[in-house]
Amino acid sequence: MTENSARPQLAHLTAALDELKAKGTHFKLRILDDQQAAVCHYDGKEVINLASNNYLGLANHPKLIEAALAATKAFGVGSGAVRTIAGTMRIHMELEEKIARFKNVEACVVFQSGFAANAGTVSAILGKDDIILSDELNHASIIDGARLSRAKIKVFRHKDAAHCEELLKDVAGEPGHKLVITDGVFSMDGDIGPVDKLAALAEKYGAIMMVDDAHASGVLGLKGRGSVDHFGMHGKVDVQVGTLSKAIGALGGYVCGSRDLIDYLYHRARPFLFSTSHPPSVAATCIAAFEMLENEPERIERLWGNTRYFQGELRRAGFNVGGVTTPATETPITPVIVGEGRMAMEFSRALFDEGVMGTGIAFPTVPEGRARIRLILTSEHTQGQLDQALETLERVGKRMGIVG
Repeated sequence: MTENSARPQLAHLTAALDELKAKGTHFKLRILDDQQAAVCHYDGKEVINLASNNYLGLANHPKLIEAALAATKAFGVGSGAVRTIAGTMRIHMELEEKIARFKNVEACVVFQSGFAANAGTVSAILGKDDIILSDELNHASIIDGARLSRAKIKVFRHKDAAHCEELLKDVAGEPGHKLVITDGVFSMDGDIGPVDKLAALAEKYGAIMMVDDAHASGVLGLKGRGSVDHFGMHGKVDVQVGTLSKAIGALGGYVCGSRDLIDYLYHRARPFLFSTSHPPSVAATCIAAFEMLENEPERIERLWGNTRYFQGELRRAGFNVGGVTTPATETPITPVIVGEGRMAMEFSRALFDEGVMGTGIAFPTVPEGRARIRLILTSEHTQGQLDQALETLERVGKRMGIVG
């Protein structure tokens, strides 16, 4: 027995965990033993990895590793302070300037995570007298930022621009700023947000337009510039959030927009003000990653080629990857809808035992009855690996009665 296991003060947490176990949705963290790659080892077992956000294989790319090592030798392992005191290094500014040029905006600020970028920005630029119009399936970091802002929150139906306009009309006469916010790519279903339609509405009604491009960065648009580029909406989106933790392969988030927006966030975004800045190795890694996006667009082409092939074969085998009455995937995020939470987690464990890493996701991350295995393709998966994974998915799926 551990020192604190018998204390009654946290007994309610034990009860909640027991409930998860009874539902079959309790999980244990799987531990990666080597590099984040298309084939790697979790808990000592070799698996085809279809669970990571390493879309372009940059998390373990030799050029990024080299950049991290060089920056560590030159500048040390840490910055030693928050940005506003003594922790802004030249390399941090170089990264922000690099991202701003890439995204075709005036300025950029880097945060310690994409979650911090979303939550910190929404809560900084709005207050209790303002109004937020948010897609019902927006990321948790957007929801938390909206709550922290104390603004009134209006939720529109998923990807329903007409419903968003109804809400904009309803609040048109109310005081305060209005913010329309959507994910560029929704992380659970892989569908693309209607950035073009919502941006047009925001302009029509004088609202601020914000896009969270975490899963669109490095995936959509010219050379991975994101959903704003994908829809040709440059200059129409006031706040663009992106991540350095997924396709870029490292860690962090960023916000792009006007110089005044970024300067304001320097002064008022609490995660920026109260968190130590990135180690120089991370900043250098991200700079190298953006250079690779510019110079190796074939990585994105491979990503989409693998995506089209894999999803087509899943549909042929009879798996439900969304559509008809539910969101259908439009990106490398590939949900295999199972339905009941216990079954999804059992499917995930069975796949792992057979050499395929695919994470089971259940309520509250997704709605009840929409539990799934979320698979993500990368540019680095080979045809042989994809075929082996497909064979395993179909065989295990048939054994468990998920497909006929």
